[in-house]
Amino acid sequence: MTQPAWLPSDHEPPLFIAEVSSNHHQDLDRCIAFIDAAHDAGCQAVKFQLFKIDHLFAPEILAQSLRHRQRKDWELSPDFIPKLAEHTHRRGMLFSCTPFYLDAVQELEPHVDFYKIASYELLWDELLARCAKTGKPVVLSTGMADQNEIAHAVHVLKDHGCDAPVLLHCVSSYPTPVDQMHVANIETLRDRFQVRVGLSDHSVNPGVMYRAIHRHGAQMIEFHLDLDGKGEEFEAGHCWLPGQIKAVIDAVRDGFLAEGSPEIGTREAEQVDRDWRADPSDGLRPLKHIRKTWRADT
Repeated sequence: MTQPAWLPSDHEPPLFIAEVSSNHHQDLDRCIAFIDAAHDAGCQAVKFQLFKIDHLFAPEILAQSLRHRQRKDWELSPDFIPKLAEHTHRRGMLFSCTPFYLDAVQELEPHVDFYKIASYELLWDELLARCAKTGKPVVLSTGMADQNEIAHAVHVLKDHGCDAPVLLHCVSSYPTPVDQMHVANIETLRDRFQVRVGLSDHSVNPGVMYRAIHRHGAQMIEFHLDLDGKGEEFEAGHCWLPGQIKAVIDAVRDGFLAEGSPEIGTREAEQVDRDWRADPSDGLRPLKHIRKTWRADT
C-alpha cells in the first residue's frame, strides 16, 4: 500500500481538515477568519467548496424549488481562491477545495494541495478523471456508495494517474446519528481497496472520532466547522465550533503522546517515588534504607 508523503504515518495523529462548507457568508474576511480558527484549533488543513448552482442542480429542479435557487447565496467567489490559499499556506496548513463543476478543477489546480471529491459526485467519472490527471492528491468521500461504486471510483482515479487516493468513510446524513456512523467501515475500505483511509464526520461526537482514530486507524479526519453558530449550515446540526473541535484534537494528540514505549520499566516521572514503596520486610513505607537518613523538610 502506497503511503502518501503528505499524510501522517500510522504512529502519528491524523491530519485534521476543517471543512468551511457554506458557512462563509460570501465574505472574504469571514473566510480568512475560518482559516485562522482552524489553525488555532490545531488543524493541518482547511477546505472550501467551489460550486455554481446552475452547474450543481438540474434546471428542472431549480425551476420548481426556491430552496435550491436560494443556494446561489452559498456560492464561494472563485476570486477568493488565490487569497485563501495564500493565507492558508502562510499559516502553515494545506489548502484544499472541492470542485463541483468540471472547469473548477482547472481553476483550483494552481492553488490546492489536494482535491477533495464529495460523496454526491462519486459517480461522476469525468470529474474524478480530471482531478486525477492533474497529478495532485485526491481525497474521496464514500457516503451513500456501495462497494462496487467505490471500487469503480478508485479504478477511475488510479487509471488516470492518482496512484494513491485517500478514501474517507462517510455517512451522508446531516447530522448522522451515532449508531449510524459504522466507523468499522474504515478498516474495510483499507483492506479491500489497499488505500489510506479516514473519516468525514457528520456526527459532531468526540467518541466517534476517538474510535475512528484509535481503534480503526483513521489517518485523516474531516469535519464541518462554523465560527460562531451563525453559518448557513450550523442549524442543521453537523458543524463543530472551534472550541469543541480544539478539545478533541488536543485529546487525540495527547493520546498519541501517551502511547510511549512498549518496554516495561520505571518511568522518569515516577522515579522519585520508587524508594517510597512498602518495604517487603514489614509492609511499611518507605524502604528501610530511606528511613535511616530521611529528615522532614520542616
